[in-house]
Amino acid sequence: MTDKLVSTIIPVGKRHADTLALYAEYKAGLDNLGVPYEIIFVVDGRRPEVTEPLRQLQARGEKITIIGLTRPFGEATALMVGFERAAGSIILTLPAYFQIEGTEIPKLVAALSSADIAVGRRQPRAGGRFEAMRRAAFHNIVAKVTGLRLNDLGCGAQAMKRKVLEEISLYGDQHRFLAVLADRQGFRVTEIDVQQSSKDRFEGRYRLREYTHRALDIVTVLFLVRFTKKPLRFFGMIGVTTFGLGALLLLEMVIERLFFGQPLADRPALLLACLLAVVGLQLFAIGLLGELIIFTHARDIKDYQVDEVIQFPRTADGSTASVNRAEPKHQQVISL
Repeated sequence: MTDKLVSTIIPVGKRHADTLALYAEYKAGLDNLGVPYEIIFVVDGRRPEVTEPLRQLQARGEKITIIGLTRPFGEATALMVGFERAAGSIILTLPAYFQIEGTEIPKLVAALSSADIAVGRRQPRAGGRFEAMRRAAFHNIVAKVTGLRLNDLGCGAQAMKRKVLEEISLYGDQHRFLAVLADRQGFRVTEIDVQQSSKDRFEGRYRLREYTHRALDIVTVLFLVRFTKKPLRFFGMIGVTTFGLGALLLLEMVIERLFFGQPLADRPALLLACLLAVVGLQLFAIGLLGELIIFTHARDIKDYQVDEVIQFPRTADGSTASVNRAEPKHQQVISL
């Protein structure tokens, strides 16, 4: 790892803009940082329309790294592949299409002076009323589920300290919720207003499948944020509720049979009550097994970050104290 080096990772997937124009804009913004930087393009799958212009840039002397994946693995995987080869202490992720103006890049990096991860928010945001309502509904649900209020999870422009990705592994579509997962780990998250690119236009329409995927992503994040170390609270709550409904329904039918002579044969409600009771017990058992697994591996699971440790070491005159600000793998001791 190199101090004062910004590693810029650009994952290139199915949606991408003109490579040469995008590189020129990003490079102009990175030049304004005033610190050394590297640019890593991770091409998710075989995309000759992207790799050929990048090879031309290399032939012209541009110092860029090109990583090509054998097939599309998803943006989250591409980001992690780029991070594994990044050498900087600051990681900057940028989308492969125009979202923000390149001149806004220094804002994100500067925000790390008081935060661990800075998330871009395109402001003012272009789009119609329906798009604004759709975005607001999505972010309101995420805020209710996670307790963290963000307004532009679709923005791929983010800056973070290296330790964030050292502690968090991404897969699937979790790159959209990187800030949420970082907040769960105790990292400081901030949202920075950046100017939306005038070329940021999505001409297509989101299919029903996309909305289904986002709904499932929210459920995944809910479980990861709230119940990773407490699976019994999730499965147990659902299991007890389901079992309780089945038990009440069975009790009602037993009372009707014993005191009112109501026969139990040919009653679909009996099958439903038995099904609810059995499913409820199974869900509770799944939660209990999850608790046993977590208990067994609890020492290997770290879901916290130490901000600082105030020490009072014994010295000859007893007057020296120090503040130890914890950083992964390296710590700095400051004498008071």
